[in-house]
Amino acid sequence: MELERVAEFELEDIKVVVLRGDITELNADAVVNPANSRGVMGGGVAAAIKAKGGEEIEREAMEKALIPVGEAVETTAGDLDAEYVIHAPTMERPAQRIGVENVREATEAALRKAEELGVESVAFPGMGTGVGGVPYEDAAETMVEVIERLAPELESVRAVYLVGYEEELAEAFRRALERRVG
Repeated sequence: MELERVAEFELEDIKVVVLRGDITELNADAVVNPANSRGVMGGGVAAAIKAKGGEEIEREAMEKALIPVGEAVETTAGDLDAEYVIHAPTMERPAQRIGVENVREATEAALRKAEELGVESVAFPGMGTGVGGVPYEDAAETMVEVIERLAPELESVRAVYLVGYEEELAEAFRRALERRVG
């Protein structure tokens, strides 16, 4: 599935681009994996990242486990068109149902890790919207709130991509940004 640009916004000095499509097709310095604390990449976005990027991504993530919700670790990106995969757990165990607080903590941890790594661009899928069960609107609103709050602190990160595989998620990102930006 080719990536389709849905919208583009400015938050502080950061460009926020909403895309619809497969996050593994995107050229970004870092791709965020809404992980579990164990680093197992068994389903959803994690499985897609592993399938395209390679098994070594999961091996490296599991070597760095247990990763608490609210923290993030980086691994190489394998065959992805990225330098890093940032694993930011939204849940402790695979396929665990979560709430928006986990989305908030994981999004913040991923952005802080991107800044620590000195990357200019970072791509996020919907955090917690798959097996985590967080509704698209709630996840999008929470993620955009975190990006807006942290934007003044970010020096290296200049572009954030919000990628919805489903049109409904991409539209939720667009609406959340429109409410914040204008």
